[in-house]
Amino acid sequence: MGSLRWLLASVAAACIGTTYAQPAPAVQARISAAIEAAQKSNSTNIDYTAFVNPFIGTDYTNYGDVCPGASVPFGMVKITTDLTGYAPAGYIADPTQKIRGMSPLHDSGTGSSLGSYGNFEVMPLLCPGGFDTCTTRLAARETYRMNDTDDAYPGYFSLTLDNGIKMEATSTRRAGLERFTFPQGWKPYFVIDLANDLPASFAGGILNIDPVNSRITIGGHWGSSFGPGTYQYQAFACYDLSNNGAQKLSEYGIWTGDGYGLDAKGLGQTHLNLSQNVIGGAPYESGALFSYEGNPEQVILRVGVSFVSTDQACANAQEEIGTMSFEEIQLASKALWQEKLSKIEIDVVNTPANVTEMFYSSLYRSSLTPNNATLETQGAFANTTSFYFDSLYCSWDTFRTFYPLMTLHSPVEFAQIVDTYIDGWRKLGWMPECRSNNLPGWTQGGSSGDNIVAQFAVNYHNEAKALGIDLNELYAALVTDGQVNPPEWNTMGRQVNVYKQFGYVPFAVLDTGSTGRQTREGSRTLEYAFEDFGIRQVAQVLGKSDDVEYYTNRSYSYRNVWDPTVSSDGFKGFMQKRYSNGTFYYTDPINCSPHATTSQDCSLQEDNTNGFYESSSWEYSWYAPHDTATLVELMGGNPTFGERLDRFFDGGYYLAGNEPSFQTPIGYHYANQPWRSVDRVRDVVINNFSSDLAGIPGNDDQAAMATLLLFHLLGLYPVPSTTHYLIVSPFIPKYTIHNTYLKTNTTVTVTNYSAESVAYPIPNGVPAYVKSVTINGLPAKSRCYIDFYDTFRVGGNIEIVVTDEKTYDCGGNVPESLSTGGFASAR
Repeated sequence: MGSLRWLLASVAAACIGTTYAQPAPAVQARISAAIEAAQKSNSTNIDYTAFVNPFIGTDYTNYGDVCPGASVPFGMVKITTDLTGYAPAGYIADPTQKIRGMSPLHDSGTGSSLGSYGNFEVMPLLCPGGFDTCTTRLAARETYRMNDTDDAYPGYFSLTLDNGIKMEATSTRRAGLERFTFPQGWKPYFVIDLANDLPASFAGGILNIDPVNSRITIGGHWGSSFGPGTYQYQAFACYDLSNNGAQKLSEYGIWTGDGYGLDAKGLGQTHLNLSQNVIGGAPYESGALFSYEGNPEQVILRVGVSFVSTDQACANAQEEIGTMSFEEIQLASKALWQEKLSKIEIDVVNTPANVTEMFYSSLYRSSLTPNNATLETQGAFANTTSFYFDSLYCSWDTFRTFYPLMTLHSPVEFAQIVDTYIDGWRKLGWMPECRSNNLPGWTQGGSSGDNIVAQFAVNYHNEAKALGIDLNELYAALVTDGQVNPPEWNTMGRQVNVYKQFGYVPFAVLDTGSTGRQTREGSRTLEYAFEDFGIRQVAQVLGKSDDVEYYTNRSYSYRNVWDPTVSSDGFKGFMQKRYSNGTFYYTDPINCSPHATTSQDCSLQEDNTNGFYESSSWEYSWYAPHDTATLVELMGGNPTFGERLDRFFDGGYYLAGNEPSFQTPIGYHYANQPWRSVDRVRDVVINNFSSDLAGIPGNDDQAAMATLLLFHLLGLYPVPSTTHYLIVSPFIPKYTIHNTYLKTNTTVTVTNYSAESVAYPIPNGVPAYVKSVTINGLPAKSRCYIDFYDTFRVGGNIEIVVTDEKTYDCGGNVPESLSTGGFASAR
């Protein structure tokens, strides 16, 4: 969701070649050795999981907010340790922070400062004085980790506490195994937490210990991480303690405490019911405490989680793990990741090693979230027969690159997520925007889910029925978003009544029909217009000519907030918010940019008078992905447009980690100067991304950043809600994208590729600029873009011939824009 990313980006960004301390040097050594071995073997049987570095983005400088925990693709369970301080994903590499415990529920790449989940923490303890001396309260049990012991790879996570206890985890979709190795001779104790979670949102719950069956069940209510604080979700866990009979409980009981002297333990007690303390203040801490007979050095706990009930949590653990060993679950998880990562096979032999590591680490993160919580529904979604994916952090972040990448290789999962969006419309009246923790989250740009389902429809309408999607129902959901004003549009839908009335979202407008935070009028207008374009695209697929015309015209609404009189840094014409009487409200275009001379709120705050969400007008004035040709003209034509792009980047207005800027580096294409896009993308990647901890310029935003980097490395960039991919220049000499559903394989070969081109500036004489593009032996109609239907949908071969000669044009059409006749027909 990009929370304060405009500010975080001003902190020193990580770049290729910059050195950051890794959690464990052995992690990088292992990855480097695996890549080197693959390069030497020249084998086709490659373990792509060995190239993944889950710690990229776990830094404490750029705050990537990535969860490196054990997970399967789109797993509901992500097991990692929770740390003190700023750690939204539970884990952070900051060595000054302490371990709180290990827990099974997390999100990855969110911008929610308080974090998400972290329920049901388990902490192994050494209690020299026995049961009553154990440090159960959070502040008392927090422990530093041992340096250079953090380790992770797909399906596995571990670290060692400074008391010598090693904590490991592996998982399935809704369950996991947690393994703890104790120093020899110590009696192993464990605390399981009922009340603490990362955002400190506990609202009451129940814990039960079943000593006969060696089982602890927990259930409770907690608050949203990125939505109204009045909403609560329920979650449940089931811990099996016997490791299939190999471990026997010794002592067991419950505990409760606070920061004012309460530190009570009940040996042998088995039930704890803790309600919310209505007098206020922090809830009492509480949980279970237990130990094992025989002082075993290694203890394994099996955990199942559910959003339905403790019974279902226990059933999930039995169904998905049963009596399988830690190693068996770990290998099964690795196999799932290998299948997912092999969807895109690159030429590892001739690709620079750091590019290989960044590529597969990013591809890994692109399947961490959203979380597949199918059959785990509650509230309005209880017992739904549709797929259900949670943690849509957030549609505004992900429609630009995340789902266009899924289009290329994973239409089955894409359709399942689309089913979630449509079911949200069925159950709640509008499609979700930022649903998380099974609750509605805040809207940012409007109904960005429109562009996600439109992306699916325009690319897979022929297969929609087979994939379980009713296109007419999908379109009905789109029209509702585009026409029906929700009574409260802070969490879903748009303020569409005034938008339709005025042709833009007015500032300080009287709205008697709905409620929402009256901010971001400029950026909401721009986003609403592009959402209308998404509706227009699906109307075209369905042959609804009247709707095509209507939504085409509405998608031009972005022009209504263009003020040609505003000047900044030598350039004229900027997006501005506007009163309902038609006059513009002047906002300095540098506000909320790194050059802002005054401090102002730029996000969802009620005093965001800037008019734009997490961006400056300098940044959002480039935003009309469906009609950039008009922006070229508004800004003065090709030469001035290119000069202004140069000023945007070289003048320091560009923010690599902010979604509205994602397409801007390729903007030169629309001025018929694609070679300049090649240079600019090299600049963006080299100076903002790396394989180090701080290798993401801001939080990952549910892999929005990961998929942006993937497209840059592939030499492509998608135009959302279309079938078009802009051609830039690959960082990789050859790659194959496998679409197992369509049964197609598409290989992109870069003729004359040089690894020396992976640099900025590109050295003189090094080929990196596109000379020609052929598709299955036939010349492409443009060197600047290709169409999904001509390429990845049918499979075959794409050849991109590169040269060291700059100053080339598109050699045909520039990328399409709506106002110049582009996107004229459905494929």
